[in-house]
Amino acid sequence: MSLLASTGLLIIRLVIGLSFAAHGAQKLFGWFGGHGLKATGGFFDSIGIKPGYTMALVAGLAEFAGGLLFALGLLTPAAGIIIAVTMIGAIVKVHGPNGFWSTEGGYEYNLMLLAAGIGIAFIGAGSFSLDAVIF
Repeated sequence: MSLLASTGLLIIRLVIGLSFAAHGAQKLFGWFGGHGLKATGGFFDSIGIKPGYTMALVAGLAEFAGGLLFALGLLTPAAGIIIAVTMIGAIVKVHGPNGFWSTEGGYEYNLMLLAAGIGIAFIGAGSFSLDAVIF
């Protein structure tokens, strides 16, 4: 893979992966202005995702671990699928009914993350990744 392509993939992985991990940290630990597991669990219960606390834990762990793996380029296909599946859940349970545009609470942003996760899962993490070093 060329230097430019690997650099481009690194930028995409870092921005999306670290942002995704930060969303997980909001749910799990209340970091970055998040509400933590108890409040996130209550929100999940309120929108019919039950049991709320357990599902918030699962979602937070998926976002945190999946985002870190994606950023590092480690087990990248699995990390990309974790991101995609999490975004499908967000679209179906939260954003889908609001239409496409994120300015209206829609699924626009979730769809972009889903596409990036699947796209990188298909093409790989590039040369600047732990996958390239290990495998």
